[in-house]
Amino acid sequence: MKKIKALTKLLDCGVVAVVRADSKEEAINISEACVKGGINGIEVTFTVKDADVVIKELTSFYENNQEVVIGAGTVLDAPTARIAILAGAQYIVSPSFDAETAKLCNLYQIPYMPGCMTITEMKQALEAGVDVVKLFPGSAFGPDFVKAVKAPLPQVNIMPTGGVSLENVDQWIKNGCVAVGVGGNLVAPAKTGDFDKVTEMARLYVEKVQAARGA
Repeated sequence: MKKIKALTKLLDCGVVAVVRADSKEEAINISEACVKGGINGIEVTFTVKDADVVIKELTSFYENNQEVVIGAGTVLDAPTARIAILAGAQYIVSPSFDAETAKLCNLYQIPYMPGCMTITEMKQALEAGVDVVKLFPGSAFGPDFVKAVKAPLPQVNIMPTGGVSLENVDQWIKNGCVAVGVGGNLVAPAKTGDFDKVTEMARLYVEKVQAARGA
């Protein structure tokens, strides 16, 4: 049930914030700004120094908020996934598919979202029990690619990351994506300390996704 609940919360919101930062403090501030703007899925990447500590602090802070789901990103192998899970990560995201990571996540009933680029990679991920495939980098394909993939693989749940913007997020959703991952342009204002702008951007992303779903 834990896995189903985490996936349901992520997909209901439809936006996952990909948090990359230069420090633990910046990562926490970005995450809080995104949640304030309505993004309930926070992906703390393991390119952040002390990412496991950030995950631990965020899961503790949002322990009583039943809507917020804290996950780990840029997880390259099973040992890193286990570190993240022990720190409290409720889902694992990778830039590529890794069979051992898939097994570990299945064992602990944690959603695993690996990055895939081809039909072959997506098929392999589905066979390993993956529920959501991260189309990465989305900028290499564009929204129309999703429709092409879902012709032979209508059952695949796709979440693009990279190449998602306020201008095209509605097209990703309308073409069949279950959610989107957003990083660069969402968190960029944090570099100048403008976390209110991050909150504003987060709100706009959530509004556009919900509007696209209702269209």
